Amino acid sequence: MNSTNQVKVQFHVDPNDQRGVKTESLWAEKVGSGRFRILNSPFFLFGISADDVVEAKEADDGLRFQSVVSRGGHSTYRIFLQGDRTINDADFRIYWEPLSMLGATFENADDHFVAVDIPPGRDVAAIYQLLARGEQDGVWAFEEVHYAGKPAQ
Repeated sequence: MNSTNQVKVQFHVDPNDQRGVKTESLWAEKVGSGRFRILNSPFFLFGISADDVVEAKEADDGLRFQSVVSRGGHSTYRIFLQGDRTINDADFRIYWEPLSMLGATFENADDHFVAVDIPPGRDVAAIYQLLARGEQDGVWAFEEVHYAGKPAQ
């Protein structure tokens, strides 16, 4: 991919977000006039996943998200490791391995907090059950960011 085609698109985070984050920028590639394909998973937003095509308009502080144009078919979840666990701990690796075998990948925010990407064609229900098991066993808490099976809102 041509790196000169990569841009950041700025999104407003839900004002009720208790983490105090007001905006999040995601990498995207321009695919048309005012249209951009998202290249990574969000850490604070809801309703956006990798490969979604969004409309964005130029603003004083850069490109600002306007709407979702089309979905890329990815589902996104977030994991918050519990206790002092990090992604480097055996507990995480033991619970993560089955998710990885089903095609899930993750982006690391700070070794305790990760965004999980599930590409199209993967068994989201089976991955969800594994995420729930990790939560039930106290390894992590998780939340759904965007499930590709839901219609666009």
